[in-house]
Amino acid sequence: MKLSDFKYPLPRNLIAKHPAKPRDHSKLMVLNRADESFEDRKFFEITDYFNKGDCLVVNETKVFQARLFGKKEKTNAKIEVFLLRELNAEENIWDVIVDPARKVRIGNKIFFDNGKLWCEVIDNTTSRGRTVRFNHKGDFFKIIERIGLTPLPHYIKRDVTEKDKESYQTVFARVLGAVAAPTAGLHFTKQLLKKIESKGVKIVPVLLHVGLGTFRPVEVEDLTKHKMDSEYYEISAESAHAINKVIDAKHNVFVVGTSTCRALESSVTSDGHLKPSKGWTDKFLFPPYDFKIADKLITNFHLPESTLLMLTSAFGGHDFVIHAYKRAIKEEYHFYSYGDAMLVL
Repeated sequence: MKLSDFKYPLPRNLIAKHPAKPRDHSKLMVLNRADESFEDRKFFEITDYFNKGDCLVVNETKVFQARLFGKKEKTNAKIEVFLLRELNAEENIWDVIVDPARKVRIGNKIFFDNGKLWCEVIDNTTSRGRTVRFNHKGDFFKIIERIGLTPLPHYIKRDVTEKDKESYQTVFARVLGAVAAPTAGLHFTKQLLKKIESKGVKIVPVLLHVGLGTFRPVEVEDLTKHKMDSEYYEISAESAHAINKVIDAKHNVFVVGTSTCRALESSVTSDGHLKPSKGWTDKFLFPPYDFKIADKLITNFHLPESTLLMLTSAFGGHDFVIHAYKRAIKEEYHFYSYGDAMLVL
């Protein structure tokens, strides 16, 4: 398939700036692959689609306050430093994006928190990318949780508020390390999870720290030439065992989000089961692809030409999913991170 197969026009008024309140009251479009039919529901009604013995696989990554604003030494120029990933915890070395990049060169220092925290640029990685070393020793995340801002996506055109710190975080978030929320998970409440569990469904956690690579634009028409950035994932022995039990019992594995799906499909055995593993994955899922673990997919409505839309199209069928997107625009569903959801059966 080609990049241009994933274009669609979206009116800007359908890009959600705030989440639904309560978060499980967003719209839910249900796509039934068997007969290519649609249903319009509310997200909390998703419980109707689970049966005893199924499992719900969630990504327990937690978003950290990745946006820091500091001042460059000597000139006091205002610089934004967007933390991407920790390269060396002992030395406190990070990959970051800086803005404006033209002002930031190797050897420059940027000061934060009235000078108590600073970093030195030690390498250029891309036009805007830099590798920096922070002066802080100890619990670095504790500091950035205090002085940083929630890394809302660029298409949400408004100021970040204190409320975003909670609303741009899933209720099952546990392990700090993501610079973007696994957005399909934002629709769940603790009460809804309890209701799902009461039906005899097991909630199974895995981990994939969502990085900016998930949202990096695809710049080649031939999708086979696109390279995903690596993202860290973990699947415990306990989670692998729980999911394999569901597979063997011929029940359904419901997967929350494209990030969770990528973690699962990165750790498949030759006989179609899940194996415990951890490490870095750059797995890129686009049509055609035969999913080994996921039976049902819960996801949001994604950016045109994005790897997330490509994964959803691989799962649901390209033409059917694109038809669903056109229908979502007509029915005024909300799109992207704070937007509505779809369930692909």
